[in-house]
Amino acid sequence: MDSLPVAPTETPASFLPAHLTEPASRYVEAGLRGAPNTQRAYAGDWRRFTAWCQLHQLAPLPASVDALAGFLTELAEAGKKVATVQRHAAAIAKAHELASAASPTADSKIKVLLKGIAREKKTRIQQAPAFSLASFKRTIRGIDDATLAGLRDRALLLLGFTGAFRRAELAALNIEDLRFDEEGLIINFDQSKTNQTGQADEKAVYYSPELATCPIRSLQAWLRASAPDRTTGAVFVSLRKGQRLTERRLTPEHINLITRRYLGGDYTAHSLRASFVTVAKLNGADDSEIMNQTKHKTSGMIRRYTRLDNVRQHNAGKKLGL
Repeated sequence: MDSLPVAPTETPASFLPAHLTEPASRYVEAGLRGAPNTQRAYAGDWRRFTAWCQLHQLAPLPASVDALAGFLTELAEAGKKVATVQRHAAAIAKAHELASAASPTADSKIKVLLKGIAREKKTRIQQAPAFSLASFKRTIRGIDDATLAGLRDRALLLLGFTGAFRRAELAALNIEDLRFDEEGLIINFDQSKTNQTGQADEKAVYYSPELATCPIRSLQAWLRASAPDRTTGAVFVSLRKGQRLTERRLTPEHINLITRRYLGGDYTAHSLRASFVTVAKLNGADDSEIMNQTKHKTSGMIRRYTRLDNVRQHNAGKKLGL
């Protein structure tokens, strides 16, 4: 099976008029499936589980508790990270939900097994590290803006940082999403990980006094060079050899590679977003201000994103007034 099972065609609201039954089922299916990136990850996990079940002559759907326990144990023994094991369990649960079948993940034995795997591995969630503002500025100033690649990469990194973007959001940006004015830049985007219903949403980006590190002027320079006649389509596109432009949208994976190329192998594209939260926090921004840009829903997520590994960085001891 190349994808998760298809959601049931019937809808729980059997009292609906006949002409509403089909669209209601479609909405239920969309609600069950979730974000596209999650769908792709889960589909891969589900293929792995069904192949494992086929090898061991076990039924994948509905799966037994023993089958799932054996599969998860084999993943753990193979050295997979705790988060990877947990994601496979979530994918299997989603497959059963879509098929209206009872999921073995609800069994207390599986919950205990997952807890034991996490405890034995003693694995902390690997988070993308944050960079300091000073080091980021040095990196940006060192980019060669005499080339198309340099113009693009400088604009990409600055926009990713100042807009607290996820890499998938950066990849999805279109020229028509941008609105420049004398105060700065407003970016419209209607779908993200935390906005799956397509509601209108915006991010604000501001001018920087220094030309080389200004996200707006850098983005405008890239657009003048790459899309002087275009008013629609991808903001960030790939280049062929010889600095030749294409109309192919950069993928999230490509954006991750660009970030690593400039910032170093310890960093990922997610470091742009984590660093926005950390730098803003260090400069006195409160959680509501940060959430207005990151679009996080809770302060708890802001705390999770803040990378403060130095006890002196953000400490109320400096504000006692002694």
